[in-house]
Amino acid sequence: MDPRSQIFVVDDDTSSRDLLSRILSSEGHRVLALSDGREALEHLAEEREPPDLVVSDIRMGDVDGLQLTDALRQRAPDTPVILVTAFGNIDGAIDAIRRGAFDYISKPYDVDAIKLVVRRALEQRRLAMENRSLRRDLRDKYRLENVVGRSEAMLQVYKTAARVAATDATVLIQGESGTGKELVARAIHAASPRTAASFVAVDCGAIAEGVLESELFGHARGAFTGAQATRRGLFEEADRGTLFLDEIGDIGANVQARLLRALQEGTIRRVGTNEPIAVDARVVAASNKDLAQAAKDGRFREDLFYRLAVVTIRIPPLRDRREDIPLLAEHFAAKHGRAEGAAVSPQAREVLLAYDWPGNVRELENVVARALALNPSGVITPDDLPEHVRGAELAPGGTDLAHDRPTLAELERRYAGQILQETGGNKTRAAEVLGIDRKTLYRLLGERDDR
Repeated sequence: MDPRSQIFVVDDDTSSRDLLSRILSSEGHRVLALSDGREALEHLAEEREPPDLVVSDIRMGDVDGLQLTDALRQRAPDTPVILVTAFGNIDGAIDAIRRGAFDYISKPYDVDAIKLVVRRALEQRRLAMENRSLRRDLRDKYRLENVVGRSEAMLQVYKTAARVAATDATVLIQGESGTGKELVARAIHAASPRTAASFVAVDCGAIAEGVLESELFGHARGAFTGAQATRRGLFEEADRGTLFLDEIGDIGANVQARLLRALQEGTIRRVGTNEPIAVDARVVAASNKDLAQAAKDGRFREDLFYRLAVVTIRIPPLRDRREDIPLLAEHFAAKHGRAEGAAVSPQAREVLLAYDWPGNVRELENVVARALALNPSGVITPDDLPEHVRGAELAPGGTDLAHDRPTLAELERRYAGQILQETGGNKTRAAEVLGIDRKTLYRLLGERDDR
């Protein structure tokens, strides 16, 4: 809390106004003493910035404290109002709070009580301002303009995302790992009417089915061993916001059934109870699998697939939109450069364009970040790029990879192996760098997770 907060003290009783002004000035605040509500509104119109707090008597002349509160709610909604009166009663307190006052206190003044209420009101304002600033920063970070790419395929992604953002329709985002599915999901949330509420993301592929069920729907106390208290699930955490279900194709049959019911009924049931809980969470799901084919093959519930795929957005792999590679590379250079002017040299750009990017946008960002970490000049050259990207590595038997191209799976395995080597064999850290879970890392390496 800023001890130099600007406070309006509004009271038509001179002695009362002067006493309250002295109390607040002694706390280090900048106090403007005003004789009635009309004078307060005139100053409010003249000031560039509204006051941090208004402390006002209720019973005054033409404009009383309740009318002043109503006006402040319209003109300066972040400014809390504390109402003071010599005629304290429960009806007056209820009316004051209903009209939007922060608190209601009676005369004669209790000095310590007034100081405490003022501190609480200013702290609430500070937190409200911080939360609004944070939401604005998140909207800026995840707005659709920041999903980088100018290819025709990405323009179609932007158009669809922008159109669906204004609705409550369930969205299914499909694309290979690393294409930026969560970024698109966050952009949809940020452009939606739900942006003031939470965006809750869960990686369904990284959580065992029994644990995932509890994570999504919550559980009652005693529902299973270790459930020592009732716990809200992520559906409830995302109420009025967006629930992002990443790698939805990996969930088991039981969770599929419960998810279908939640989407159909708009209610969930915590594990261990049959009591329905209404939730208003917009669901955006994502998968690197072909869910339509999985539904045909009986590996995914067809009815759930159609519930999820009300609108489908397909994000193309980076190799199919190579015209976006230079733009993305420069974007990541600006993001990760240690100094202004970080860039990609024309020669390095040609190398990046020639590579197939099995890890897609995530891999490109990691490569650019690594190159800038190793090159203090801030301009990436071909020598700063990993060998597998430069194509200089020889395949077994001395065959030049430029003439004997490896499979996509082999490229993924090599890249995962290189990152694992750079992290000293730490698989958890390697998975974090690659932006995947440990299960996917073991699959890329052709190993089993025996934990």
